[in-house]
Amino acid sequence: MRDEWNAPWGSIPELVRWAAVRYADTEAVVDCGGRVRVTYAGLGARVERAAAACLAQGVRPGDRVGIWAPNSLDWITAALGAVSAGAVLVPLNTRFKGAEAADVLRRSGARLLFVTGTFLGTSYVASLRRAAGEGDAAGPLPGLPALRAAVVLSEDAPRSFLTWKDFLASGEGVAAEVVRSVRVPGTAASDIVFTSGTTGRPKGALITHAQSLRAYDTWAELAGLRRGDRYLIVNPFFHTFGYKAGVLACLTRGATMIPQPVFGAETALANVAAERVTVLPGPPTLFESLLDHPARRDHDLSSLRLVVTGAAVVPLSLVERLRADLGVETVLTAYGLSEASGFVTMCRRGDPPEVVAATSGRAIPGVEVRVVSPDGTGLPPGSPGEVLVRGFNVMRGYYEDPAATAEVLAPDGWLRTGDVGVLDAAGNLRITDRLKDMYIVGGFNAYPAEIERLLAAHPDVAEVAVVGVPDPRLGETGKAYVVRRPGSSLTADDLIAWSRREMANFKVPRWVEFVPDLPRNATGKVVKGDLREASGP
Repeated sequence: MRDEWNAPWGSIPELVRWAAVRYADTEAVVDCGGRVRVTYAGLGARVERAAAACLAQGVRPGDRVGIWAPNSLDWITAALGAVSAGAVLVPLNTRFKGAEAADVLRRSGARLLFVTGTFLGTSYVASLRRAAGEGDAAGPLPGLPALRAAVVLSEDAPRSFLTWKDFLASGEGVAAEVVRSVRVPGTAASDIVFTSGTTGRPKGALITHAQSLRAYDTWAELAGLRRGDRYLIVNPFFHTFGYKAGVLACLTRGATMIPQPVFGAETALANVAAERVTVLPGPPTLFESLLDHPARRDHDLSSLRLVVTGAAVVPLSLVERLRADLGVETVLTAYGLSEASGFVTMCRRGDPPEVVAATSGRAIPGVEVRVVSPDGTGLPPGSPGEVLVRGFNVMRGYYEDPAATAEVLAPDGWLRTGDVGVLDAAGNLRITDRLKDMYIVGGFNAYPAEIERLLAAHPDVAEVAVVGVPDPRLGETGKAYVVRRPGSSLTADDLIAWSRREMANFKVPRWVEFVPDLPRNATGKVVKGDLREASGP
């Protein structure tokens, strides 16, 4: 693939309409354990109906639309319908608690929200209502003044919310010609992915339609995704890896999407066997779980041909086992971050196992990668430094946050990733550390500053510092070093139980150690290197 990029579609709605014609009779989505099967022509019709309903609800180009729900056909339909109406999608992490979701909705100024009913035993609607108040005539949630409508992706909805059925019915008076007349240029924003930085304050990376499409057309090309592939999407849709490397990539190639709302090894094994799955991306922990599951040999996994992983250290033994034990033809690793459309480097088909395991591959076409010293000087191969990225994939900036944007995005286009890495002589990148102290829990990014801010709200916590520690199952988990307030008898179990009520599960520290004080340098900053050296369960 050359650095230039040409495609028959310049926006996501154009891609949806193109795929509905080109792959009309091809199975697009298999949902609900195989009970629901939709062709690409059928998906196109569903998306057009959802777009009409968005217009009927007053959504206009540039409006933000939130979606807080697990992987499903309805998620795909709602999201693509919103962007087809010209909206900017704001995906919310399904592990969020109500207050966390409300904060993102408030800061993005979301006008419309799609929300699941009950998921994993939790009512997301009730959680939001506790965080943002009860509905009234002005809107469904008084604490979110910009929100004009909220749609529950189920058959039941409380007062001031719409059911999915009622929402779709509201668009019946909007003609197809009106929907198709909405002009969405490639330069328009397609989504805002909220992530956290060193300050712990969520920041929304603004990405355009053209950036998303070029990045994941490239991903599909480099991975070798093709028409007829059956793609089990376990990666959550709220994450770029699930939505864009999943849904958008499949649309470009006519692959079949099989969304799985929650990762469970046995369910994944059954899905691979029953649906003859050929493509399965995911974090290394997913594949370790599949390979080590006692029922693995009871399932026919011979259809698998492509695995893409990353987000953590990939053991060479894992690559070898995927090839030897499962017969997977192609195993690739990649690296990306939300601020760069989620995609920066990737291994190539044919790379030896040592390169796949030890690196995240080379820069994708149209993208440059540098490693620099603290003063910005370029470093030679083999020398660790901060990873910088420049190219078509770099975000337009953080949503309504020019100061934060200026901190990471230079006038000449170079993006500071905050990651420490090493380039080899062939240009393969190996991530070795994180300037931002981020650690990865089973594929989910955990940001210590954000977790520290939440823990500091506990009345018995005087000071706290969080670091990532190795975990044999999840890759890394959080450990909190806590200074109690005078007279407090707070225990580790108490704080962990409190944390489970206040934050997403992957953010909850698995270990708590009480200390008389935190190590600090001469300027008063906590020396986390000392804590990491002392860490361990």
